[in-house]
Amino acid sequence: MKQLTSKFIQFIICMFAVLCAGCGRNEPQRHTPVQPVITALAPGSVQIDGAIGEKIDLCIRNRIASQDPEYLAAPFRQRTETRFWQSEFWGKWFLSAAAAYLYTGDPALKAKLDQAVTGLLNTQTEDGYIGNYAPDAHLQNWDIWGRKYCLLGLLCYYDITNDENTLTAARRLADHLLTEVGPGKTNIVKTGNFRGMASSSILEPIMLLYTRTREQKYLDFALYIVEQWETPDGPQLISKALADVPVAQRFPHPQEWWSWENGGKAYEMMSCYDGLLELYKVTGNPDYLQAVQKTVQNIIDTEITIIGSGSAVECWYHGAARQAQPAKHGNETCVTQTWMKLLLKLYQLTGDPLLIDQFEMSMYNALFAAMTPDGSSFAKYSSLGGERRLGEMQCGMTLNCCTANGPRALLHIPDMAIVQDAAGLVMNFYGEMLAESRLPSGNTVRLQQHSDYPQSGKVDISVTVEREERFNLKLRIPAWCDSALVYINDEPAQEGVSGAYFNIERLWRNHDRVRLELSLPVIIHTLPQDNPAFIALTRGPITLARDERLDEVDVDDLAEAVLTGGQLLLNPVKIDARVNMAFAGQFITGDCREEEFGKPRNLVFCDYASAGNTWNGQSRFRVWLPQMLDPAGQ
Repeated sequence: MKQLTSKFIQFIICMFAVLCAGCGRNEPQRHTPVQPVITALAPGSVQIDGAIGEKIDLCIRNRIASQDPEYLAAPFRQRTETRFWQSEFWGKWFLSAAAAYLYTGDPALKAKLDQAVTGLLNTQTEDGYIGNYAPDAHLQNWDIWGRKYCLLGLLCYYDITNDENTLTAARRLADHLLTEVGPGKTNIVKTGNFRGMASSSILEPIMLLYTRTREQKYLDFALYIVEQWETPDGPQLISKALADVPVAQRFPHPQEWWSWENGGKAYEMMSCYDGLLELYKVTGNPDYLQAVQKTVQNIIDTEITIIGSGSAVECWYHGAARQAQPAKHGNETCVTQTWMKLLLKLYQLTGDPLLIDQFEMSMYNALFAAMTPDGSSFAKYSSLGGERRLGEMQCGMTLNCCTANGPRALLHIPDMAIVQDAAGLVMNFYGEMLAESRLPSGNTVRLQQHSDYPQSGKVDISVTVEREERFNLKLRIPAWCDSALVYINDEPAQEGVSGAYFNIERLWRNHDRVRLELSLPVIIHTLPQDNPAFIALTRGPITLARDERLDEVDVDDLAEAVLTGGQLLLNPVKIDARVNMAFAGQFITGDCREEEFGKPRNLVFCDYASAGNTWNGQSRFRVWLPQMLDPAGQ
């Protein structure tokens, strides 16, 4: 009876939120457009060096630049598909190649972009269609999803080149879709898979097309999409978010997983919220922003695992509480990339540094672990124990969705590293880096950063200005940091507050120096009380893991941390070049019935991204460790 009452109350709340959301959508003109509070620096203004810069460079060279765009365009010429998603590969690769070009300025990459767009536009039919589906299979399965990625790629190229022919082609692609979907035509949420989320995620490029053309029909179509979300057949992405319905509970468990009825697909859901933020910027409808904020917070609270990603079999499943249990196809790299992108988009609108903390956790753990050492490929899934493995090839081609998508996440890093707000510059990234920015006054500021973070918490920043000027420099103090010391020209400043920015407002002169010293606490994590028998360790933003290469103790052995003054002490140790960071700490391990039980020994942990990076059975690893039980089993 209590359960029925609870479900009835949730239903009433949801229906009320539907009505509220509907009221907001019907009168978008009453809201005021919203400008982001955070803006990225000009393309090419940030150069990442050190270990992370090397990862970016390897990925650009061995994955992005090595791709033949003609191979990716072939399915668009054939147009025989009825089921698969080959068309997304062109768009995903193109977006990463465009970001790589903006980051490096490499003319060879620009030539690849030119070749890719020319090849794609040569496949556009007279009616404007660009896709790989047979004419009688339009709107089925992944057809609109693939068109979305083509439209995103074309608009990205237009932003780089201002080529009007490309914008015209993008218009024709969108206009053709409007002849097939919309009021009086096929309902977009009844097309494709996952309650229409795959298809209706085209909201994002439709809004980008509107902001570049200001043609009312595109804004009308965007509002139509969001309106259909809230119908009984739709994914109800606004009303259920406003009613605080967890992402894993928005729809019943489907009878068929890969189907229209599955409303928990993580990647597609977040892609829809990407578009909703673009619509929010134009309409200013506060329900749109609040729906995204509530969903992001719910994902953080209930789904994101200790490595900064989530999902099992690519869907939300209350994974945060279940992450010590084996999960099939966990932490999909497409989920990681889309999560990082959504965090960055929401951060640009709110300036909330806690979103960057989440971004950083995803970057150092799930993303870096998924990339092969040479940067040529990405794992499809990243488990919290076992072996690293590449995913299967898809759609009869020599890559899969995550191989195509992983590089995009890597190229989000320069956009996050140093940004601007109304008062000055905001530093989010710590490591080897050089950035240059032009202030609103026209003054040029150059920031050179030296640091081995997160190996240590020491960050040295030198400031060069074209001329003296007063502006703000904000330094992110992560929420996990319990001590942040700041020195300006070797003089101590007030201590930073965790989870906030440390703001330095001063008249900056050439050769001013800032030093930041962040603590890197070792935190022992436990799961909720219904599953208390596991622990995991983090050190700063880094998740630690056991790897069978590192010591003689089986990674599956029971382990109990030996605390000193209430803390676990970890000492750095050197392993080999394949392990970025390693630490040893005292643990009681083994079986409580053994004679040696109770005698501490050193266990060696490494950063999660290094664990398993032989990509074979030689480096089986584990994040969540079974805790020691006393002889009574308590």
